[in-house]
Amino acid sequence: MFTESLRKIGLSEGEIKIYTTLLEHGLSPINQIHEKIGIERRNIYDILNKLIEKGLVTYVMENKKRFFQVSNPNKIISYVEEKKHALDSIKEEVKKEIPNLMQKFNFKRLEISAEIYRGNEGVKAIWEDMLNYKEVRLIGSGRYVPKMLPHFFVNWNKRRIESGVRWFNLMRHEMRKEVKQMTLEEIKFLPKEFSGNPTVICVYGNKTVNFLFGKEFFAFVIESKDLADNYRIYHKYLWNNVAEH
Repeated sequence: MFTESLRKIGLSEGEIKIYTTLLEHGLSPINQIHEKIGIERRNIYDILNKLIEKGLVTYVMENKKRFFQVSNPNKIISYVEEKKHALDSIKEEVKKEIPNLMQKFNFKRLEISAEIYRGNEGVKAIWEDMLNYKEVRLIGSGRYVPKMLPHFFVNWNKRRIESGVRWFNLMRHEMRKEVKQMTLEEIKFLPKEFSGNPTVICVYGNKTVNFLFGKEFFAFVIESKDLADNYRIYHKYLWNNVAEH
């Protein structure tokens, strides 16, 4: 719809209402606009001034009274082009500032931080983050995401392989009969005593994630180099001394 296009180029709901009203009814005084859309007159003047500044509305004077109308609709294209040019300029300015911003961000960043994620989108966000690291270690995997979010996983796994992200996967005992090893994945199986609730520990970079795949997906992410290094030692011990092919 046309109103959706206006919304996408950044017009407010009030601006959209007034613009479409003028487009439909043509040259209109303030009281007629007020009757059509029911916005307070003071707010109507503010919105009209913004539309005039953007070049999307103009007015004429008749008997010392203002009548408003939309500009040539082609002006919308001009407005979008001007806005794009302004955004491109801002983008270049921000790109120059990124090193300085990152320095301040990293300086203020806590050595240890924790975040909670819930639901499908929360889990997807963590998995997207995994693609930024070359190695991921898992403990207690049951192929929960491939089973529960198959369409997401197929696309994600393709990108994982393209990015060269390796998986070292300590899987639940019962997965031995059904699992197939994927590209860039090594698998071993834990004893059946390790099987319980659908929980998985995941380690990548300086991050340790505890996943709970119950009725609602839940994940607790701790970013700490010391903690992640310890869990990698834990994973290595299980891999070399407990798990089996």
